[in-house]
Amino acid sequence: QVQLVESGGGLVQPGGSLKLSCVASADILSADAMGWIREAPGKQREFVAHMSRLGVIQYGDSVKGRFTIARDAAKDTVYLQMNNLKPEDTGAYLCYWQMLSKNTYGRGTQVTVSN
Repeated sequence: QVQLVESGGGLVQPGGSLKLSCVASADILSADAMGWIREAPGKQREFVAHMSRLGVIQYGDSVKGRFTIARDAAKDTVYLQMNNLKPEDTGAYLCYWQMLSKNTYGRGTQVTVSN
């Protein structure tokens, strides 16, 4: 089973930026798609961003225009560039690997947006 390791989270002030990374133990182009979700206490799991093998991209409504998903296949890494961060973006960000409609998740990286 593929292993996913996220990094890049931290504490940032509102309006700031962070770039998350997700390194996979397998060729990311062998997945049907990869993406990001986030979890926060008291909130439902929320879809953030998705990139198919062919490069088709989707974003959650709350992050459109602020977040960008990208990949480097040579490094088996998917990125999430997050700009103009807001307190409501606080949460654990988990990378996923999708194959035949089944997702495998990493352990996540914590993002906290606060003064």
